[in-house]
Amino acid sequence: MTLDTQFIRSQFPAFSEPALAGQAFFENAGGSYPCIQVVDRLARFYRERKVQPYAPYAASRLGGEEMDEARTRLSAILGVAEEELSFGPSTTANTYVLAQAFRQWMNPGDAIIVTNQDHEANSGPWRRLADEGFEVREWMMDPETGHLDPADLEALLDEKVRLVCFPHCSNVVGEVNPVTEIAAIAHAAGAFVCVDGVSYAPHGLPNVGDMGADIYLFSAYKTYGPHQGIMVIRRALAKLLPNQGHYFNGDALYKRFTPAGPDHAQIAASAGMADYIEAVAAHHGVTGDTAAARAQGVHDLMRDHEIRLMAPLIEALSARNDVRLLGPRDAARRAPTLAVATQDAGEAVATRLAEHGIMAGGGSFYADRALKGQGIDPAHGVLRLSFVHYTSEAEVARVIDALDAVL
Repeated sequence: MTLDTQFIRSQFPAFSEPALAGQAFFENAGGSYPCIQVVDRLARFYRERKVQPYAPYAASRLGGEEMDEARTRLSAILGVAEEELSFGPSTTANTYVLAQAFRQWMNPGDAIIVTNQDHEANSGPWRRLADEGFEVREWMMDPETGHLDPADLEALLDEKVRLVCFPHCSNVVGEVNPVTEIAAIAHAAGAFVCVDGVSYAPHGLPNVGDMGADIYLFSAYKTYGPHQGIMVIRRALAKLLPNQGHYFNGDALYKRFTPAGPDHAQIAASAGMADYIEAVAAHHGVTGDTAAARAQGVHDLMRDHEIRLMAPLIEALSARNDVRLLGPRDAARRAPTLAVATQDAGEAVATRLAEHGIMAGGGSFYADRALKGQGIDPAHGVLRLSFVHYTSEAEVARVIDALDAVL
C-alpha cells in the first residue's frame, strides 16, 4: 500500500492557496501546514463557542465537549490513558514546568542526564537545574556522525540518576533514536525517561504506551494542528511529582503540570488532528480494533512515503563535495529533516533557494549545542531541508535542481 499523495494534499488548504502557489515547502520542521479538519474546528469554535466552557448552556457545553474530545481521542491514538495527556502553551513551556516539578521532587546530589543532540527546549530547562545544586551529566553524540550510542548512556547511569532526557530524533541530526531500548536501559538503572518527540511526531504519531517513555512531548503545530504543546506523563511519575497547577486541581492528573490557563479554542481544534488521521486511515483501507492500531498503520504509510522520497535527495547531497549532510545517509534510519553544512552561511543559501520557489530555512534552529558538537559554528549555521508526508516526488526533484543552481 502506498500513500495517495493527491488525497493527502487535498486535506490541506495551503495547497490550494493562491498566495502559496508555485512554491515548495521544505521548512516543515519549523511548523507544518494545518489540515482542513483543524482549520474548520478552530473557525467553528471562534464563530460559535468562544465562551467560557463547561457551563450548562449549549455553546459552553459544546465547547467543553470538544476540548474533552481532543484529549480523549489523541490519548487513544498515543496508547495512553486520557488523564495522562495534557495541553500547554508550547513544548518549551511544558518542559520548563516539568523541570520545576523535578527540582522540587529531587534530593541534593541527585543527577539528570541530557544530551548535546537536543534542541535547546528539551535541554536548557534541565541543564539549569545545575544552578540548584543538582548534577547534570551530558550524554555526548559522536562528533562525526551525530549518533547517540546507548552504550555511552550506560556508562553515565548510577543510583543518583533520576531522569534521562533525549530526543526521539534531533532537529538537525535526523537520526531516529531507539526510544524503547534507551528507556529499558534507563529504567533498569532506576531512572525515568523524558523524550522530546517534537522532531519525530510530524512523521507519524507514535504509540507512547508501547515505547516505555515516562514523559513524551511534542508540538501540535508541527503535527498539522494549532499552536499547542502536547505532553504525555505516565500516571506513576505524575503522582510522584509535586503539583504545578492551582492547588484545587492537584487531583486531576492532566491539570497538575499546566499552570497556564488552557487555550480553549486551540485545544478543541486539536481534535482535528485525530479527524485527519482517521480520514487517512479510512481512505487507504487501514483497519484496526483501536485508534492506536489505525494510527500505527497511518504512521507506517507516512514513513514509507518519506523514506522513498528521502533517498534521491540524500543521494544528491552525498554526491557533492561542497556540502556536509549531518546524520545518517540511510533514509530508513532518519527523519526527513536534512541539515546541510554549506560553504556559505545556511541562511544565505536558503535566501537563494527562495528565489527558486523553495521555502527552506537556514541558521542554528535552537540546536547550537548539537552543531557545536559536530564542529559547526552556530553563527554560520546550516541549511535545513525538512519535509513530511504531504511532500511530492515532484517537489523533491525540484529542490534537487534548485540546489544545483544555487550551490
